[in-house]
Amino acid sequence: MDHRLMIISMSLWTQGLLSENNTTSTESVHFRLVGGASRCHGDLEMKRKDGNWKPVDGLYWYRKLGNRVCAEPDCGSAVSLRHRRTNSYIDNWRIRPNCDESELSDCFRSRSHLSSFLELSCSDSVRLVHGSSVCSGRLEVWSNQSRSWSPVCEGHLDLHGAQVVCRELGCGAPGLLQGALYGEAEAPVVQTFQCEGHESALLDCGSSGSQTCSSGTAVDLTCTDPDDVRLVGGASHCNGKVEIKHHGAWRYLGYYNYDPWTLKAADVLCHQLDCGCAVSGRDSGPSSPVWSISHTCPLSTSALTDCVRTYPFTAGSTLFLTCSDSVRLVHGSSLCSGRLEVRSNQSWSSVCEEDLDLNDTQVVCRELGCGAPGLLQGGLYGEGEAPVWTSELQCEGNESAVLDCRRSSSAGKTCSPGTAAGLTCSDPGGVRLVGQPSRCAGTLEIQQQGHWRPVVDRFKRWDLKSGSAVCQHLDCGSAVSVNRTHNSTDRPVWVVSVPCVKLTSGLRDCVDLEDSYEDSSGVDVVCSDLLPQPNISLSDGVFEVYQQGFRVLVGSEFTITCSVQPQYPGGSFQLISNTKEPLNITQPAVNHSVHFLLSAMGYAHRGNYTCVYHVDVYNHHV
Repeated sequence: MDHRLMIISMSLWTQGLLSENNTTSTESVHFRLVGGASRCHGDLEMKRKDGNWKPVDGLYWYRKLGNRVCAEPDCGSAVSLRHRRTNSYIDNWRIRPNCDESELSDCFRSRSHLSSFLELSCSDSVRLVHGSSVCSGRLEVWSNQSRSWSPVCEGHLDLHGAQVVCRELGCGAPGLLQGALYGEAEAPVVQTFQCEGHESALLDCGSSGSQTCSSGTAVDLTCTDPDDVRLVGGASHCNGKVEIKHHGAWRYLGYYNYDPWTLKAADVLCHQLDCGCAVSGRDSGPSSPVWSISHTCPLSTSALTDCVRTYPFTAGSTLFLTCSDSVRLVHGSSLCSGRLEVRSNQSWSSVCEEDLDLNDTQVVCRELGCGAPGLLQGGLYGEGEAPVWTSELQCEGNESAVLDCRRSSSAGKTCSPGTAAGLTCSDPGGVRLVGQPSRCAGTLEIQQQGHWRPVVDRFKRWDLKSGSAVCQHLDCGSAVSVNRTHNSTDRPVWVVSVPCVKLTSGLRDCVDLEDSYEDSSGVDVVCSDLLPQPNISLSDGVFEVYQQGFRVLVGSEFTITCSVQPQYPGGSFQLISNTKEPLNITQPAVNHSVHFLLSAMGYAHRGNYTCVYHVDVYNHHV
């Protein structure tokens, strides 16, 4: 009598192992200010661990970077950065032009030619912390007695005092004074400042002691941005060449191939102009002099004054920007997603989900320079505080702008909770990995302006985090390796801002607005989902196919075969089971397969069997 036992419906899964040779610098740096009137003023010098003090070149610096440096000598906020030209052959440090301030210690290069000294002024006795810009945050005052910073109680500083603080910090007039906006403080200063408003520093004001903090809440202060931005020469105030006002002078915004401007950065300018989203940008020709802005800086601050470079440059390119006039998507993961708002009567209003149909969303996505509408859902990107638009769109779908559509009045209308329209438009460009059998591994290419081009890694900034953004976009898991490659000849390429890629799901938002680059390098990405699923089969034994798997004769021997499609050499297969007597056998792959010979099978071996494919993906920098 035949005795048979059920073996499996065999499950399939893979595991990829990575050998990495990427390293992250953790070397510490130290700063000091020399030659000034106090410890918080002077020329900036820097040394690395166990090194010598060297001057820092003034090229490529901006105020937000200076704010990081001011904290080390226990000074306040950065007030100003200026350069003092020289032409000296002395050892110095120069910061990278595309430095990400979150990784400041990795941004310096040692040089023997110094073009300018960096004169940095930090506030001696006041600072604003945890704000959205250098000119906003919780107010703290330096105490010479305790040698520490302490917050100020709400109610112990009036408008005159706020004017003095903003002036001392090199900011504009006070715009907001309130409590606990930037987080609670532990030990408020129990002192009331009595300013007349004309003093140059808060500690020049009169003060009176107090036994208690009347409110128990620290003061938060927002000063206005002393700089400004405008678009000139276009059809509207949301279209034209970008001009920045800095140190009282209006100049065009210049940009350079070492510091690419992207739609994500330009969107900050559109928001400051009270326009909609950034739709496009292009080179508008050379101009001199110009103001230069680090393109990564506006992504992490609300004030342009934090981002203007230490001195004006001569630029080969200036920026012509187009923002949407009447529609925008806010609080989304990219410029093509977010809560829909429409501009009418000089204000922005949310739109009820029920007031939109496919024709309406097609017009919105077209106006924003995005692809076809992909998702319309109420409350997807938050309810928002904007009032509800009092008209209902009646678009035919071929209009170029929302305000070209017919509208019907719905005065007094309110949206039900959770129904403010959230819209996701598709990315008008494409992303792909090419040159490997799997779509989840290969050379990164992006489609922009109708052209597929590889992405250049000019400054070696691509890493696993930015590579994972690509893998997630392709639904390929996360990155297991990111490497720089070289081609034999130069070809047209796209320059992509890596810090931008880490902040958005829309890779199109991060492509340089200038498109005239040629290079031989590229970026190779390997994603975690690149490995093929192994096949598992039964052979060389007495068995029969059963509804839930296979049945084999008790006591017989048979072979389980694990195999994969050829993609990577070597590797191994592991056979495991969840049976009463579990198996865990590993054998090296031969011609991308392994045969596991099993014998004397009994009832204790009844259960599920799984084939696991292991392969090491080794990375080599070309």
